[in-house]
Amino acid sequence: MIPKPAESHVFTAADDSGSRLDLYLSERLELSRSQIKRLADSGLILVNGKQTKAGYKLRAGDVVSVEVPPEPEQVLKPQPIPLEIIYEDEDLAVINKPKGLVVHPGAGNLSETLVNALLYHFEDLSEEGGPDRPGIVHRLDKDTSGLMLVAKHDRSHAYLTNLLKERQVEKHYLALVHGVIKDDQGLIDKPIGRHPRDRKRMAIVEDGREAQTVFTVQERFSKYSLVLLHLITGRTHQIRVHLASMHHPIVGDPVYGYKTGNLGASSQMLHACYLAFQHPSGQFLEFSSSPGPEFWEAVEKAKMID
Repeated sequence: MIPKPAESHVFTAADDSGSRLDLYLSERLELSRSQIKRLADSGLILVNGKQTKAGYKLRAGDVVSVEVPPEPEQVLKPQPIPLEIIYEDEDLAVINKPKGLVVHPGAGNLSETLVNALLYHFEDLSEEGGPDRPGIVHRLDKDTSGLMLVAKHDRSHAYLTNLLKERQVEKHYLALVHGVIKDDQGLIDKPIGRHPRDRKRMAIVEDGREAQTVFTVQERFSKYSLVLLHLITGRTHQIRVHLASMHHPIVGDPVYGYKTGNLGASSQMLHACYLAFQHPSGQFLEFSSSPGPEFWEAVEKAKMID
């Protein structure tokens, strides 16, 4: 394997006189101040050709050069994590992701993910999504269970990705939400983007990306509703944000929901229950899946509340 080269960056300080070097660089590179300090201590940051401390105060005209060594290669290992395979052929698979399983590895987390399970259960997986996402075409949140597509080679990955882009994959979700939704059906059409103050959350924002969710009430209880949701678009946290914007957040949602009245749910009661699309061969495929026991236990508790 050919080692990746270091990233080289050169900046010339202009109107930054008096700024700390670490602050200056953190605004220009995707690096934390502690990472910048380590680079400076290792002699990988030079100002006017000389090694400098991270707290150096810049002067106009200073030339800052930075060498960022490559991250060590991440090695993903197959793990015998139980996985329900709904369908499989030479092109793709449909799996039923369990609740609580992260889809793909993140920084410092190379194990106990859906990807590790896929590597164990399938000999062939696409590489189109990147080295840390073999087979992954789309994702579900960690605590959202249900149906997911898996690509077994790059051609099927490109095909499925295009179907998703063209909105030709029909995806339905079942959710238990707080409150009694009055309308039997409706369209939630509100743009979604990063929360202006909390970058880990999404929010309804005026300049966000188009987001549309169709809802159909399946059953009403005294303080809750069971809802079927059809995604037209597929934005991050779309269903959770849209329902919260209606003041009907998902029961158990730790980010967008309520702190009380969660019927003993350990996390959001949201399940991807239906998936339909045209196979690369031209055959129309559709699959359905029922939520797990915790979901139905919460529904039964909702029924018993006066």
